[in-house]
Amino acid sequence: IGTVRDLILHVPFRYQDRTRSVPLAELTPGIECVVTGRIEAAKVVYGRRRALQVTLSDGAQRVNVRFFHFNPRRLGAFESGRWMRCFGDVRRAPLGLELIHPEYRLHDEEPGPLDEELTPVYRVTQGLTSRRLGQWIAKALDRAAEAEFSRLEDGPFPDLLTAICFLHRPAAEANGERIEAARSRVALDEFVGHYLVLKNRQALAKTHTTLPLPSREQLGRELLRQLGFRLTRAQARVTAEVLNDLSTDRPMMRLLQGDVGSGKTVVAAFAAIRAAEHGYQTALMAPTEILAEQHFETLSQWLPPLGIDVGLLTGRQSAAERRARLEAVSEGRDLVVVGTHALFQAGVEFHGLALAIIDEQHRFGVHQRMQLRDKGRLPHQLVMTATPIPRTLTMALYADMDVSTIDELPPGRTPVRTHLAMMSRRNEAIDRVARACAAGRQAYWVCTMIEEDEDADSSGRPPLHAAVTTYEELTAAMANGLRLGLVHGRLPPAEKSAVMADFLAHRIDVLVATTVIEVGVDVPNATLMVIDNAERLGLAQLHQLRGRVGRGAGSSSCLLLYETPVSEVARQRLTVMRETNDGFAIAEKDLELRGPGDVLGTRQTGEETFRLADLSADRALVAKAVRLGDQLLAEDSATAQVIVATWAKGDIEYASV
Repeated sequence: IGTVRDLILHVPFRYQDRTRSVPLAELTPGIECVVTGRIEAAKVVYGRRRALQVTLSDGAQRVNVRFFHFNPRRLGAFESGRWMRCFGDVRRAPLGLELIHPEYRLHDEEPGPLDEELTPVYRVTQGLTSRRLGQWIAKALDRAAEAEFSRLEDGPFPDLLTAICFLHRPAAEANGERIEAARSRVALDEFVGHYLVLKNRQALAKTHTTLPLPSREQLGRELLRQLGFRLTRAQARVTAEVLNDLSTDRPMMRLLQGDVGSGKTVVAAFAAIRAAEHGYQTALMAPTEILAEQHFETLSQWLPPLGIDVGLLTGRQSAAERRARLEAVSEGRDLVVVGTHALFQAGVEFHGLALAIIDEQHRFGVHQRMQLRDKGRLPHQLVMTATPIPRTLTMALYADMDVSTIDELPPGRTPVRTHLAMMSRRNEAIDRVARACAAGRQAYWVCTMIEEDEDADSSGRPPLHAAVTTYEELTAAMANGLRLGLVHGRLPPAEKSAVMADFLAHRIDVLVATTVIEVGVDVPNATLMVIDNAERLGLAQLHQLRGRVGRGAGSSSCLLLYETPVSEVARQRLTVMRETNDGFAIAEKDLELRGPGDVLGTRQTGEETFRLADLSADRALVAKAVRLGDQLLAEDSATAQVIVATWAKGDIEYASV
């Protein structure tokens, strides 16, 4: 908040009704209200804690007001017969209803009228109260004419400022429907502003030029012959879209989304081949060393036979190994370079970077993608995600990108069967894992925690099953020659990679892990996954974990163990997982239940955020915002500029991304 407009746009997140004093006989535990009465008595009482107890009466009923923090010298102010007006939460106590530490004022006479408007409550930072912020906002509203706002007509509020003023100062009789209408009006304006920023960014990118990479040596056809399998229709369509982008001198900015196991890496390989045909380099950046090494292994099978050298650059390489790789990159001998965030660090110099491929894009912030882009001359960008993104989010967050979707799995992939079981049947799950491994298969056992939580007992809920204790439990239960491994986020990277490599090579039968394997290696022989306390995980995460099995031609299963009682939201999540393998249907449900953060992963610095709009609650507004945004770009650039200036102050620096 740095301007008058910023203050005005900082709308309340809830309201308090201080417009009516509730008769003491009508008080209900759990409500927040104003009460007014005369003081009958005030005394210090002793129990588990010393407290000042003030008894109020309105002539028909009594209520106690309790203060644990008080100045004994102020006791005289609570004189019998004086009036007291309080605002706070009503609670049930052994001696009847009471208010604990309410806001209050003392009066010598019966207090006058109450507020005529609902009292707004604002989000604040340390050292600042909602009341003080509200005072500043009230002054800012008096100067609102200094800040220009859009007059985009929609619904009952003719312009943005009218809706904002209503949200800051709703009348006492304002109902929830009217308040929601005002909030939706502001959210719509914000969505339009965000969409306009993205479209402006896209238009600006089209004014830039980069290296065109038209078809040249037909090495892609050679890869097709070597693969040993045919591309799906979706893979072929998406590959054509990507290669067509690369053939122009406009920097490609394309989002490639496809469910787990849909074959995005093949598309990336064809794109890298196109750059290599022209003697230029491709950088493929993955969020973890495990995933980077998997991409390196895959591309090392496909590309060197075509004369294209592939290099790997990660943070855990030895100094000598790193120097050799950096030299190969700077001299252009490695035409494809796979790595983690180490790729965009200082000291990594590309000979001629023409294509940047970012895998699991939501795990990288805008700054990181910009750093990688700056390693070349506006290289083409292909960003990939195995997290299916609902159409609502695509329109709202990726309007500056072209979107390609691989919407079918390769032939031979059998859908994973998902089963639910209460935690009381855990021993049956252990037996099932033992039988699968005895038959030559491998299994994952996923836990939500690394170690037992010492404070779990205080919650009254059963403790969560942790990876370390589960590993010990399974080791004792499977003492029949089966080999177990343990991997979690606290392991050193080298040890973690070694365990994963052993699992891939079938030197480990059962891998006990935390959700660190959500993005992990491709192990076709792993056909069974058990997830402890599945009720604690979100849909997107459960779907990503389940995607670790079903990578081969054999039938695979995922067993979700849950602890009762289960909340209604958790029950819905588990039911969806049992009923469908469709990642896009799951993503839509996840957006409905939990919001965009769980669909897109941890929010990174520099990623898009909204002041008031909520992508989950306001999904219906997104399509309208897109329609209005396109209309403004075509017919009313002046209003479009006002909306962008209102909402996009923090986004402008990324306008050339």
